[in-house]
Amino acid sequence: MLDEATRTAIFKLHEQGHGSRAIAQALKVARATVRQVIRSGHRTVPPLLRAERCEPWREQILELHAQYQGHLGRVYEELLKSGASLSYPALTAFCRRHRIGSAPPPPAGHYEFAPGREMQHDTSPHTAEIGGVRTRVQTAAVVLCYSRTIFFQMYPRFTRFECKAFLTQALTYFNGAAATCMIDNSHVIVAAGTGAAMIPAPEMAAFAERYGFTFVAHEKGDANRSARVEAPFHRIERGFLAGTQFHDWTDINAKAIETCEAWNAKFSNKLHASRRELLAVERPALIPLPLHIPEVYQIFTRIVDAEGYVHINRLRYSVPYTLIGRTLEVRETIERIDLYEGPRRVATHARVQRPLDTRVTDPMHRPPRGFGHQLRPQPAPEEIELLTLEPQLARYVAALKLAVGSRRLPLRRLLSMLRDYPREAFLSALVLAEQYRLFDLDRLERMVLKQIAREYFVLTPTDESDE
Repeated sequence: MLDEATRTAIFKLHEQGHGSRAIAQALKVARATVRQVIRSGHRTVPPLLRAERCEPWREQILELHAQYQGHLGRVYEELLKSGASLSYPALTAFCRRHRIGSAPPPPAGHYEFAPGREMQHDTSPHTAEIGGVRTRVQTAAVVLCYSRTIFFQMYPRFTRFECKAFLTQALTYFNGAAATCMIDNSHVIVAAGTGAAMIPAPEMAAFAERYGFTFVAHEKGDANRSARVEAPFHRIERGFLAGTQFHDWTDINAKAIETCEAWNAKFSNKLHASRRELLAVERPALIPLPLHIPEVYQIFTRIVDAEGYVHINRLRYSVPYTLIGRTLEVRETIERIDLYEGPRRVATHARVQRPLDTRVTDPMHRPPRGFGHQLRPQPAPEEIELLTLEPQLARYVAALKLAVGSRRLPLRRLLSMLRDYPREAFLSALVLAEQYRLFDLDRLERMVLKQIAREYFVLTPTDESDE
């Protein structure tokens, strides 16, 4: 069918007195077609009037479409059972032409952003090959709306801790912050409400206040409002992650920064400049960073287990073996694990993301080989003094320790008895106590006193007559 421009040319040449043969040769169309157009007398393309195969089934299509909630495959199966002779493409084309189950998309809006006015932040799930394993990652991205400068990183999860750490990296990369940060009602930042009624979580609002910007959210369903950051996710998936292998999480994020540098430095025909050049124009309008940018970390309290490790997020990090049983403060940053005993840092490890249940061990935290005896409990001072004063007490003291455990009070009382009573009477009573495995020190003391009474307080008959 000839288009309107060709039909108009036919009528124009016909009005100039040219015959159908000349018109057909000039426009490269058939003479019969030229005559048909001239006879019709219409310059516009006539509507195509022909019966549609699906028209007799229109009412049933509408009914089945509502019954199966728009599933055209099920609608087509039921139509065939009812005796309809039509193809599935004919059904879908009929539904598109008559707007059954679909509406024409509304035109997208156009937004103008002044320098430093807005930045947009969002996350998207992707799959990357890290250490030879296909791994689910959360891609976080921030884009300055005026210059289109992008910064993105990858995380195994994305909580408020990762969000604050990521935004700190992004603002440092931009060397400033825009006045507002547009988000998509993410629960990571939002405490309540959506769109204009969104209320950010207190810790996220405090974070934004530190850097001088505010979080705002677009209305639900209005994804075009954050198109500056939504559009690059496809490029990240197809242009950065596809076909690339990464050694670990540090490697993937280091290459992400390299990719940001390359993309931001590349000349854009659409922008008529590179994003880096536009960033230089936008930077004076950005909110300057504070003088001091504190490192983002979260705090845990952990007790060092019997093997000399602390547990963080199903990962184990070693500490010096001398701290076994102690309570430590753990500070987890995006790159490190710092362990503190009071105000002093006692250990530092590189933060591990995966796999879970990994043990991160510093060889300096283990005891030297061949000196395992140093890990055994050292004898109490009372025990050392007891054996120094009287080596014969070694077996009884060892048996007493097994009976009373780690308590030092019995050893202290035994030492006091050794000092206070005559040595011969004390050792004599101790031999009987060791023979009968007597560890009741009250009875042992009575035995000593009874021995002393027999040996040191004997009354003679002369003394009795004098009384």
